[in-house]
Amino acid sequence: MAVNLVRFETGNGPRWGVAMGSEIAPLSGDYPTTAALIEQGEADWREAPARGERIATALVKILSPVTAPCRLYCQGANYRQHMIESGMNPDAKLFNMFFTKADASVCSGREAVTRPAHVKLLDYEIELALVFRRPISSAVAVTAETLPDYVFAITMANDLSARDVQLPQTQFFKGKSYRGFCPIGPWLTVLERDEFPRIDDLMLELDVNGAARQRDTTANLVFKPAETISELSTFANIAPGDVLLTGTPSGCALRVPPPPVRRLLQVLPERVLWKLFLNGQGRRPQYLKPGDRVSARIRSRDGAIDLGEQATDIVGS
Repeated sequence: MAVNLVRFETGNGPRWGVAMGSEIAPLSGDYPTTAALIEQGEADWREAPARGERIATALVKILSPVTAPCRLYCQGANYRQHMIESGMNPDAKLFNMFFTKADASVCSGREAVTRPAHVKLLDYEIELALVFRRPISSAVAVTAETLPDYVFAITMANDLSARDVQLPQTQFFKGKSYRGFCPIGPWLTVLERDEFPRIDDLMLELDVNGAARQRDTTANLVFKPAETISELSTFANIAPGDVLLTGTPSGCALRVPPPPVRRLLQVLPERVLWKLFLNGQGRRPQYLKPGDRVSARIRSRDGAIDLGEQATDIVGS
């Protein structure tokens, strides 16, 4: 049965525990990093529920279950409909689009995020995230059967993106890495080995101010986790506690012009092109503003696997 590991604070520094409804069964050991929990804490978190100690979740501050320093690897355009929205053919895609986010962007899925003053096109991207179990320092061929050997847990992330930085400046890293731009959690869901196939049938839901924005299922991932990790391992080193964001569904605030319009725009000077783009995107009310609340959830259809809920308030700088 899946176990939800939560990192929290009661005023005496960060602790780990097992989330159990409205309560937390605290771990007895001290694990300063996610990697330390992965490498040293399994006996502790498996025994914690039986020890009987409980802390009310309402009385604690939920922290990010991913600690820095860590690497945040990301996949771009990995859901079928999102690819089609972006003008790509999912059936013709031969390789992943990879990029990274700075670990300065990591924050709790239950805290406010500041929109930098110069950012006007702040976008949301709900994503299933994989937390790595073991080091990878050379190319590996991961299969569905061996995936549990490499993935410790799954969790939820929101790849917040400053589109007016990311696209005109061609700066994926910068536009996606401002502090707070990667809410993670609220917890890590550790699956038993026989539960890993259920990663391919999780529902993703993101709302802004109660209105539905993103709805999809991981069944529509173009590149599944095993093949993605295999490709990633050919050029990247991975450590326990590092994270892979597996892509976002359609429904983001960003809208790419249809192919005929894009072909016409290519003849314009770059300065004019980006001015038109920013003006057009700026008229879209879907971009996040101070005062907005982003709510997100990932779970299985039967509720047996539940990655929790994020509640992110957007504030101004």
